[in-house]
Amino acid sequence: MNGNANISTELLSAVKAIKTAILQSQARAVQMVNHEQLLLYYGIGRFVAENSRKGFWGTGAISQISQLLKSELPGLKGFSEENIKLMRRFYEAWKDIEVNSVVQTTELQPSDSKDNAIRQLRFTNDNLFPLTEFLNISFTHHVAIFRYAKEYEERKYYVQMAYQHRLKADELEAMIKSDVYGRRDKLPNNFFKAIPDKQLALRTLQTFKDSYLLDYINVEDIDVSDPMDIDERVIESRIVMNIKNFILTFGKAFTYKGHQVHYDKLGHDHWIDLLFFNRERQALVVVELKKGQFKPSYLGQLAAYLRILDDDEKLPGENPSVGIILCKKADKAYVEYVLQDYLKPMGVATYKSMQERLMELLPPEEDMKKMISDDECNP
Repeated sequence: MNGNANISTELLSAVKAIKTAILQSQARAVQMVNHEQLLLYYGIGRFVAENSRKGFWGTGAISQISQLLKSELPGLKGFSEENIKLMRRFYEAWKDIEVNSVVQTTELQPSDSKDNAIRQLRFTNDNLFPLTEFLNISFTHHVAIFRYAKEYEERKYYVQMAYQHRLKADELEAMIKSDVYGRRDKLPNNFFKAIPDKQLALRTLQTFKDSYLLDYINVEDIDVSDPMDIDERVIESRIVMNIKNFILTFGKAFTYKGHQVHYDKLGHDHWIDLLFFNRERQALVVVELKKGQFKPSYLGQLAAYLRILDDDEKLPGENPSVGIILCKKADKAYVEYVLQDYLKPMGVATYKSMQERLMELLPPEEDMKKMISDDECNP
């Protein structure tokens, strides 16, 4: 045929519908293959664990089993001695989802034959367990998880992350080794959603802290009657006066590009508080200073700055700009919630002055008074 010029719209629509159905069916078939493989590997892992860990089979049994399987089923792949041991570890990593259950179990496959000594995985009806995610990541992903994530909740977290962000196995492994789970409640951010390159998203997360000690800002030295009256510009000026220290606070890979950097976009003025370039990320970094509690409106302002920088300032080969809001206080759970719909990579950190840090380290005021009183009574 000479293109689709002579084909009716109805036929083209029919072809599209059938093509979609075929692709969806193929995707479901792949999923079912993955489901069955995981269920099988879990069952074999249990069978091997129950017989090898207690010494029923003796030394070298798994190696012999692997060799015999290859002779019984020529062309069989995936059942080397090493892989069978990985199946055993797979079972041991997740056996609590069956053993510790007190609720009725749900079968995810036809009942095993009476003659089959290997019972496949039966999940509990625990609504908190990420069942869909568990069954839709590969065994390779699972291997990375049980090799490097030691705690049950940590493993669940990485199962969900691998599925939700469509991570490759090596990307997932890098995240586990970098302890993304341990850092999850620190800097609130949307990096893994906003940055398609997951390795770059991980490096971005590692670049920033959730809180910074700005020991060159001392509220007592600023001449105002009420600390709440301190303007962001005053704090900014102190940072600019100590810009070398500020850069070292963030990291040596940062280069200072300016403060109150002006951009005129479509007749509207925009003033960026602090602008940096990060050599390791090869990206511009905006730091917006706020003197009080985090507000959702700050994200919209920051997103506008990042859009302008990516359109007008970012050079070919550089990565998308990143924004950090640096404020006095932030409810991390709330920040994570409102960040969900933003497409530009942003995070929210807090800062403390040296005076505030010292106040945290000192005992409560009542305890101080009591200590002074005790000292006076016992000269």
